[in-house]
Amino acid sequence: MSDGIVQSPSRIRARAIKAFLRQFLGYGGAQVGLVCLVFFVVVAAVPNILVGPLQTAINASGDFLVPPSGEHLLGTDEVGRDVLNLVVHGARISLTIALLATVISLVVGTTIGVTAGYYGGRVDVWLMRLTDFFFVMPSFVLALVITPVVLEVTGRGGEILGFRPSLFVILVVIGMTSWAFVARIVRSQTLSLKERTFIDRARVVGSSNFSIMMRHILPNLVPQIAANGALVVAGAIYVETSLSFLGLGDPLQPSWGTLLSLAQRAGAASAGAWWYLGAPGLCVVTVSLSFVLIGNALDDTFNPRRRVIP
Repeated sequence: MSDGIVQSPSRIRARAIKAFLRQFLGYGGAQVGLVCLVFFVVVAAVPNILVGPLQTAINASGDFLVPPSGEHLLGTDEVGRDVLNLVVHGARISLTIALLATVISLVVGTTIGVTAGYYGGRVDVWLMRLTDFFFVMPSFVLALVITPVVLEVTGRGGEILGFRPSLFVILVVIGMTSWAFVARIVRSQTLSLKERTFIDRARVVGSSNFSIMMRHILPNLVPQIAANGALVVAGAIYVETSLSFLGLGDPLQPSWGTLLSLAQRAGAASAGAWWYLGAPGLCVVTVSLSFVLIGNALDDTFNPRRRVIP
């Protein structure tokens, strides 16, 4: 209520959103992260408009490992393909895999965390033992072991949801092995929320457990999920890059990790072709850092107690 006038819910939400954006954008890291992220999202969205179709060994437009020049701004690779063309097209693959893997991770982690925290007892014990296994075992190691096995079973031909099988498997494996951190955080928040008065009121009026979890607990977890989701994306990019660098990617749909792998096999480091290694490597670091900066800013915005800690 303001000056005796009751404000509408939509106006209250609008004011809350404005206050959040003002506080969030007040962090320098958030501004830098958003600018970098928007740039790469635009690049990934329209690669054909920016650099034309993906170049292959057949339609390569340059010579062997030509340094950056006016014709090829980031030089060429070992078969004469324009590195800028490869990096721009690789942005779509790397970002898509990382974001979709993060969605899978957040869905699995949130489901397990809310279920364990809300029900408690044996459900909590067994789900947390499962979480502990994935928590102590690095997701990269699990993905490195699981991915070749799944590829051997499914094969590498055809496409699945627009992805080559190797990339689709990497996407799913990353998502299914990197949820433990999210589950732990969601569980701890759920343990606190389920003791609140509004949850008791929901039980009194006859709301089911599923309804309470979906309508009352989950909405209050969105800030924590969003803040940690940005950090999960950064980790997913590193894991995808590492797996592709080790040869589990697909040259027909090259990601930044696949480009690093191709550069290593071509002897770019020993040949002094720094542009071939540097361009995709810098992209990986920049995008990962952008998500980390955004995640930290979101955490500071949603968690006032953290801001007073020196």
